[in-house]
Amino acid sequence: MSLRGVLAELRHRGVLKVATVYAAIGWIALQVLSLLLQNFGAPDWVIKVTTTFVLIGFPVACLMAWGFDITPEGVRPVPLTFKGSTPQPTSAELKSAASIEATFPPSIAVLAFNNLSGDPEQGYFSDGIAEDIITDLSKLSELCVIARNSSFTYKGKVVDAKQVGRELGVRYVLEGSVRKAGNRVRVTSQLIDTTTCAHVWADRFDRDLKDIFVVQDEITLEIIEALRIKLSPEKQARLAQRGRFDVEACNLFLRGRERALLLTGAGNVEARKLLEAAIAISPEFSSAHACIAFTHVDDYIMGRGEEPQQSLEAGLTIAQHACAMDDDDAYAHAIHSLALLWSREHDKALAEVRRCLVQAPNSAEGHLQLSNLQYYLGDIEGALRTLDAYMQLDPLYPEIALYFLAEAQAAAGRFDAAVATLLRRLERNPNSETSYALLASCYGHLGKLAEGRAAWAEVLRISPGFSLERRRRVLPFRTPEIFERRLEGLRMAGVPI
Repeated sequence: MSLRGVLAELRHRGVLKVATVYAAIGWIALQVLSLLLQNFGAPDWVIKVTTTFVLIGFPVACLMAWGFDITPEGVRPVPLTFKGSTPQPTSAELKSAASIEATFPPSIAVLAFNNLSGDPEQGYFSDGIAEDIITDLSKLSELCVIARNSSFTYKGKVVDAKQVGRELGVRYVLEGSVRKAGNRVRVTSQLIDTTTCAHVWADRFDRDLKDIFVVQDEITLEIIEALRIKLSPEKQARLAQRGRFDVEACNLFLRGRERALLLTGAGNVEARKLLEAAIAISPEFSSAHACIAFTHVDDYIMGRGEEPQQSLEAGLTIAQHACAMDDDDAYAHAIHSLALLWSREHDKALAEVRRCLVQAPNSAEGHLQLSNLQYYLGDIEGALRTLDAYMQLDPLYPEIALYFLAEAQAAAGRFDAAVATLLRRLERNPNSETSYALLASCYGHLGKLAEGRAAWAEVLRISPGFSLERRRRVLPFRTPEIFERRLEGLRMAGVPI
């Protein structure tokens, strides 16, 4: 273990702080006792014995600080992480890591911070801290930052840094914990090199709850310094531009977005209630407004409600409002681009998603939206390239990404690949009627008529009212050729349309 690693571990466990405080208090106590004992004529051996006990107590206090932590639930042991007990990397692993680091930007995954508060409801608070760090780091093109969707997969699981590095393809992992008690909060965090499992940096922050955003900024800057990233003044200013909102509003936003990402009508209704509650606390919370816009656009896409067109118009208006509130909110620009796309304002949609990716080059939402837009514009090879970049940022991507990939593969005439991708999606979501519809078309193009008709039967089983005419009318293709080719495949499969 390197000297730097030892010092990082000592700081992380609070040993240096305890040693400093103990030495200062011990010295003061000995000075006071010496004067008192002299005044009372005590023998010399008394002060010698007292000094001996103080000196013996010093290493004991340091060992206690190393091994234990004081929590609201009492004294708890801190898991030991002596690097000597960790399997060391081979020379081949180190050379490979150095080669990758020299060729590509440093890659990092920020895991969900452990909630040590004893209250499960505080889990959103812990998640929010980690997510804000992801948001800040995603603004830097000098880093490759894994999306929350993938890095939070390990939440609540016992995994080692090497496993995360291998599964997500990253060199560094940031992990941490949060303990909230009353108006005080303790955040511990450590940056780990996945090739060596050594701590690159670690620290502990004990602050008032109102200073939590300052702690997040400090952690972000410590990571940048530890990875030796040099930022221009412009990028430093961009990092400092993040909005500050009430902690409860942030928790409500996370809960609301979680419901919105279910992509269901009921989930959207619940999401809007939570997001509106967040806005009631922090009216300028642009991302909360943008997420409400997303739920309305999703309702339009899926044809929910009596007037889906009104949902789209509401989504577009709210998304525009969110961007006007904070022009630096990359998430808001991604949602605005989505609303513009489904409003068939393709050029404006392209400008908005590019604005998103300027603000946050590592935005997974931005890359997914760009690939979707390229597909509807007819730039199929561009869509496939952008999807590949997206899947590197979000290696454990949601199943909807497989549908987007299959659409692009089918549009490129790669029907065998599209079938394989759609079958992978259906393993994860067996009730996706849109996947079965595209699958039937691909089977038709491949001359597999029985399989095509069986796939179409699944469409009608899942959604008896499935309408190709509505999809022709609603899907925002700039030119109709791609959708017509899909219909051609259905005709070849013998589907009556």
